Formats: sequence, C-alpha cells, structure tokens
Amino acid sequence: MNNIIEFISQPWPWYVSGPLIGLIIPALLIIGNKSFGISSNLRHICASCFPGKVEFFRYSWRDEIWNLFFAGGIIAGGFIAMQFLSSQESLKLNPHFAATLNSYGINNIGGFIPSEIFSWQSLLSPANLILIMLGGFLVGFGSRYAGGCTSGHSIMGLSTLQWPSLVATCCFMAGGIIASNFIVPLILKL
Repeated sequence: MNNIIEFISQPWPWYVSGPLIGLIIPALLIIGNKSFGISSNLRHICASCFPGKVEFFRYSWRDEIWNLFFAGGIIAGGFIAMQFLSSQESLKLNPHFAATLNSYGINNIGGFIPSEIFSWQSLLSPANLILIMLGGFLVGFGSRYAGGCTSGHSIMGLSTLQWPSLVATCCFMAGGIIASNFIVPLILKL
C-alpha cells in the first residue's frame, strides 16, 4: 500500500498525465455523447437552485448532473491530494525563476505556494480583494463570452476539431502570456 501511495504522490510527467486527461474525451463521447467543460457547472447550479422565468436557466439541468459530480470530484481530489498525498520536499525551482520571484518580494518559495501571496492576510487585504473580484468577473465574463472555459475549449473543443475552440485557445494562451509576463509582475511590484 505504501508503494502505491508513494507512486501516486510523485509528480507525474506530462507524457503520462496528458494522455490520461485526453482519454476523458473519448470516454465521455462513448459513454453518452457528453461534452466536457467546467464553467457550464455555474449555469447548472443556477438552473437547479433558482428555477424561474429566466430563459437561459430553463432547460433540463438534470441531464447534466454528471458534470456537477465531475466538478465535485475535482474539488475532492484536490483536497485529498493536498491533505494526504503532498510531498514534504521543498519545491525545486529554476534559479533564474527564483531570482525573479525574489525581485518581486516573494522570498518564501520553499513550499508549494508562496505565503506572501496565498496567506489569508495577503488574500484579504483591500487591494487583493479588489483584484480577486476583478479577476473572477473577467474569468466569468470571458468564459461566457467565449462560449466555454479553457478545459471545454482546449481539451474538448480542440480534440473534436472545432474552429471556435482553436481561436479561443489561441486567445487563452495569448492572454496567459501577457498576464504572466507583464500584468502579474506589475501587480507584484506595487
């Protein structure tokens, strides 16, 4: 049993985890012609909790309840991995990247996440609360405007050769590159 837990708790290489994620798509298509995506769960939750006269929420959300269980499994899996399978080793970072983080004032890089950013004191500061709300709004608006989230477009849409998903994925990548190289460093320097 210890060998299994040790095997599971190690970082998996991309050539193992990538195909496993990719195999979700044919499994969903074979099982019931289901579409993969996480952002649609907000619509399912709203349709189930607030049934009303809003046309957008008037559909058979029970047909998509499997997706709510899938999202719940992601949350439960993340909790289990963090509580029981996390490694006690310190994170190994590229020295150049560690120096870049130090220049932004992030010095505690021995753990999985830097406490200067992800502590309750940091997260609940007025400036960070505004950034969290703004970021959440932009992610929600963007996924609705794009007709899906990164998992829906980049995993499901690309694997089924959908042109809008290719455009959306290119925009996700461009936005991520711009944010990580220009916007986040600017915010961290404030």
